[in-house]
Amino acid sequence: MKKFTKLFVVLATAVLTLAGCGFPGISGSDQKTIKIAALSTTESSVMANMLAELINHELGYPTTLVSNLGSTTVTHQAMLRGDADISATRYTGTDLTGTLDLPVEKDPKKAGRIVKRVFKQKYHQTWFPSYGFADTYAFMVTKQFAAQHHVSTISQLKPLAPSMAAGVDSSWMNRKGDGYADFKTGYGFDFKRVYPMQIGLVYDAVEAGKMQTVLGYSTDGRIRSYDLTVLKDDKHFFPPYDASMVVSDSLLKQYPKLAPVLHRLDGKISMKTMQELNYQVDDQLKEPSVVAREFLVKHNYFRGGAN
Repeated sequence: MKKFTKLFVVLATAVLTLAGCGFPGISGSDQKTIKIAALSTTESSVMANMLAELINHELGYPTTLVSNLGSTTVTHQAMLRGDADISATRYTGTDLTGTLDLPVEKDPKKAGRIVKRVFKQKYHQTWFPSYGFADTYAFMVTKQFAAQHHVSTISQLKPLAPSMAAGVDSSWMNRKGDGYADFKTGYGFDFKRVYPMQIGLVYDAVEAGKMQTVLGYSTDGRIRSYDLTVLKDDKHFFPPYDASMVVSDSLLKQYPKLAPVLHRLDGKISMKTMQELNYQVDDQLKEPSVVAREFLVKHNYFRGGAN
């Protein structure tokens, strides 16, 4: 009898210990932790933190960030494996030609319809409406250069291009459909020299006068930091890169209250606003989580739920 009593105590203690460790099925809670994937960019980190803050505050669901993913391909694989439930930032042009391996579609509405339909049918994922901004490639010059040469569009660089040096994102050089080879055909001119480099270096290069123009990203906070002028893509060469979140259908089915909360961000963040949010992190050195929360508080996104 004493042996039985001791054995019962040991087993009971073991069960309690395992329950405290939070093993699946033992903790007594059916609520999963929602995993939000973020690319290794300021923009993606800000948006992932914004989603986490909104979900935590409004619904009280636990979340965790799967941060610093190196590419959309890595993010996509994480979603397929179940390592992530939400992709904080996905871009139509990138997923259309990369993930789906489909031809370039330069009409934003058509591109959006295609990725939304195929992701639903093929991957059982919901492509949400755009946040309201597109993070596309953009040629930039210093404001001094723009004023001196009276340029505001890419086409206006044509007579100047034979004497210009351009710094561009390394990954852009060999892209199909919207890379350098197609750019020369689309705009009908070539630069004197083109220097592929890491995206973070192009802004330093143009500010230092080593390049007369650089190819960056339209929502980059460093546009404001370096006081650059973004040239209008007047020939609509670059495909749409409208930014959206992508959410697994199984998660939306498990949590019916989730979709209405996430849809509050539909069309609410303009390119200028995203530039400002990125600027606060990159230039003012605020934490992405702080920038995200301040935005939500300022724009009255917190209506109820957990604090």
